[in-house]
Amino acid sequence: MKIYIASSWKNQHAVEMLTDSLETCGHEVASFVRQAADPESLVRSGKLDVEEWICSADGAAKFHYDTESATKSDLVIYVGPSGTDAWAEVGAAWASGVLVLGLWAKGEQAGLMRHMVAAWHKDFRHLLRVVDEIGRRREGGKSA
Repeated sequence: MKIYIASSWKNQHAVEMLTDSLETCGHEVASFVRQAADPESLVRSGKLDVEEWICSADGAAKFHYDTESATKSDLVIYVGPSGTDAWAEVGAAWASGVLVLGLWAKGEQAGLMRHMVAAWHKDFRHLLRVVDEIGRRREGGKSA
């Protein structure tokens, strides 16, 4: 099953660990962390102007990667708390009919739009079990 994780760079390590766990279970993960280009790391470090990068060809390519991944995956997992970009990806996925699951975190400020997430999980282990079950159902009883 193809999965996209919508989150914030401040959750980079959680996204990397979740990605590794999902891949170990046989899922394909479209990773915004792995897709990050060198200019994006310069933006995060403050060495490159964010507006300059957003308007660049690299910024446009990253935008298309993230939105295509969110809208064309079988499942999107939101890892919070995150900002506007991750919530825009959740909205795009939801509007495209992609199932969205969430990993709730202390400090999450989602309001009414949290209803786009079909189910919230407070424990990543439970989330992984649910994802595995969804994968088995999609594959007709076979493992994901």
